[in-house]
Amino acid sequence: MQPKYTMNLEDIPGITEEEKAALKQVTEKFVFRLNDYYLKLIDWSDPQDPIRKLVIPNASELQEYGRWDASDEDTNYVVKGCQHKYSSTALLIVSEVCGAYCRFCFRKRLFRADVHEAMPDVQDGIDYIAQTPEINNVLLTGGDPIILANQKLRGIITALRAIDHVKIIRIGSKMPVFSPMRIYEDEEFLNIIRQYSTEEKRIYIMAHVNHPREITEETKKCFKALHDAGAIVVNQTPVLRGINDDPAVLGELLDKLSWAGVTPYYFFINRPVAGNSGFVLPLEEVYRIVEGAKARTSGLGKRVRLCMSHTSGKIEILAIDNGTAYLKYHQSREGNYGRIMILDCPKEATWFDELPGNEQHWSKPSKKTDKVVSVNQMSDMPQKRKK
Repeated sequence: MQPKYTMNLEDIPGITEEEKAALKQVTEKFVFRLNDYYLKLIDWSDPQDPIRKLVIPNASELQEYGRWDASDEDTNYVVKGCQHKYSSTALLIVSEVCGAYCRFCFRKRLFRADVHEAMPDVQDGIDYIAQTPEINNVLLTGGDPIILANQKLRGIITALRAIDHVKIIRIGSKMPVFSPMRIYEDEEFLNIIRQYSTEEKRIYIMAHVNHPREITEETKKCFKALHDAGAIVVNQTPVLRGINDDPAVLGELLDKLSWAGVTPYYFFINRPVAGNSGFVLPLEEVYRIVEGAKARTSGLGKRVRLCMSHTSGKIEILAIDNGTAYLKYHQSREGNYGRIMILDCPKEATWFDELPGNEQHWSKPSKKTDKVVSVNQMSDMPQKRKK
């Protein structure tokens, strides 16, 4: 049975009236959405419950911190709704709605009434991809693409599969843990995967599992349905203060993912996005947590990489030792793949830009198009989308 959704804190029985009143200002600034399935995963007897922190608003979101677009995605657009940052990869922003509005979301700007990055018609993006043969994989993102109607999703995937040089289609989604029955109960959706995830041209589901308690029997059933349909499932999560910032927790997550046949793909440094200060950790601390987690798991779990999705590219953290950060460009918009960077790492540094000398290794990009709303100059108070 599909879960029921709410966007009203008044509908959440585990929150006191006092808390609801205190959080009203947060929900006026940032969208709230939750369903009854995920609600059951919260331990309301624990005020520090990590699942609660993932989705229930908190007062720290009102602290002055960060930017709306910490990785300057508005410089990656080539046409409306389509980003092309790395030569072989394009992103189609196909949805401005999520099943789960995670409190740490780095794209919370998409849920503002005055931002229109996701396009109801992505034909311009598909045409650009068709005309750009170096693009061999496309990520459908948002928002959450799996919240789209099957007919809409099928149309996008069908169009991409008609482009011979697009070998891989990736779908970024929280739905395997937030609403797993959306997937395993929906034969029409699974048939789309069966039809278009082939031996030579796979569909990858980029799952967003942040905590091992999210891997329920329903989630494992979802993973199995996706595998049986021919999809490959991988996982990525930021390391988040108060949620998974514990080697034992992350180690358990790596184990449970591996046991379920889900590849641990990325651990991310949380981006310095507006409203995210309560989730941010120093780089050195994150590195120590991740290494502690990897020490607890097999080589299957150790495949995960710790990276920052920076304006200039994906920067892998190889090591942080004695106040020095050893970094490498895992992806680079300027073609600096594999470049090693050795920089001082102050104890309090939380992002690449805070490392002394970082500016020697990259330059601020200019916008590729004037057709997309700039999100770096937005006012501090967002306008929520209408319900």
